[in-house]
Amino acid sequence: MSNNTPQDIERYADIFKALSNPSRLRIFLRLFSCCGGPGRICALGEQEANCCVGDLSQDLTISPSTVSHHMKELRRAELINMQRRGQKAECTLNRELLAELSKFFQG
Repeated sequence: MSNNTPQDIERYADIFKALSNPSRLRIFLRLFSCCGGPGRICALGEQEANCCVGDLSQDLTISPSTVSHHMKELRRAELINMQRRGQKAECTLNRELLAELSKFFQG
């Protein structure tokens, strides 16, 4: 059994809750795929050919506003980081959190 505190368990539950939505999980996996892995920058903007909100919404057959909502939830769970650069948003997967989750599953 691991040495997770009750606060750790609550935090992990929030993370898993964010990923429990099928659309959010698909978005997260799509970002993982297009960004080439944790910590790599993915530009999200109308000018980008891959991984823009419009592309994600078409791939997943959901509206861009719904994709934005799901991105906000992924960011709230600290699975992704986003930073605005002009009209684009740069998105990175939180590699520290992904490593922490890996350790969680390894016990």
